[in-house]
Amino acid sequence: MTNEPGSGGISGNHTIGWIGTGRMGFAMARRLLQADADVTVYNRTRAKAEPLAADGASVVDSPSDLAGRDIVFTMVSGPADLKHVICGENGLLSGDGLPQLVVDCSSVSEEGSKEVRDALAERGCEMLSAPVSGNAKVVAAGRLTLVASGPASSFEVAEPYLNAIGEGVTYVGEGELARMVKICHNVLLGVVTQSLSEIAVLAEKGGVPRHALLEFINNSVMGSTFTRYKTPAMVNLDWTPTFTPLLLRKDMDLGLAAAERLGVAMSVAQATRDMVQEAIDAGHTDCDFGIVLEEKAKASGLDIQSENVEVDDGLH
Repeated sequence: MTNEPGSGGISGNHTIGWIGTGRMGFAMARRLLQADADVTVYNRTRAKAEPLAADGASVVDSPSDLAGRDIVFTMVSGPADLKHVICGENGLLSGDGLPQLVVDCSSVSEEGSKEVRDALAERGCEMLSAPVSGNAKVVAAGRLTLVASGPASSFEVAEPYLNAIGEGVTYVGEGELARMVKICHNVLLGVVTQSLSEIAVLAEKGGVPRHALLEFINNSVMGSTFTRYKTPAMVNLDWTPTFTPLLLRKDMDLGLAAAERLGVAMSVAQATRDMVQEAIDAGHTDCDFGIVLEEKAKASGLDIQSENVEVDDGLH
């Protein structure tokens, strides 16, 4: 079941703590508030969390101030940040009380996640790993998807809130299995984007406008929420970052490392990773990873330009 924001449709009645209100965390916490959840938020830079007060949130100055909440969600940048907000000075575990459950939606390694899970378990608190697929615009459109792993009983507690954040959550089992799913997802993200870039350049060199090719792809069986969402950027060369080449390379490396450990041949993923590296070597580090389109055009002798065409991203 998916709960619509503002409907009061969350079946649980737990108090919620939220750590991390960057672009993604802010939009996700707002979804819970719009679904009438009782949410208290913390962000390292308090000013980034304060606008959520208009949606009904309380804002606190430290993760430790959330220790009395029933469920605490985390959405932070990486494993070091996750460990700090849970185990560090003024972290969640230093507060008075202990949540029933911590739900981490960050994209962190299996090892970093397990370290925090073990620290929580020593205190008697369970943890779900619940990484997400999407960005802030996808969250606002209600199209975010989530994957979760950890104790099945904890998933049952968290499921109504996870559904309120997006359009659905998939439970994949115990431990850190959700981290493996997210890494596989992001490897596919890189491969699909590289393939889209290559066929866009091929078609354009053959005389087909990018917007026309991508409209056909999006309306075909090969189209997806992602290809449609990425179409405006690829048509108009708008590389406002949603996910940078550096972050994509990190996840490609994690996927390839897992493949080596498990004895899985991933030649297409390796080739994609190398092309992402080429974009980074060309200085593209702070833009969107879709910049690989321009690098492919350059390598193919195509002077690519924005088509200045208004196209639908499908997020309505």
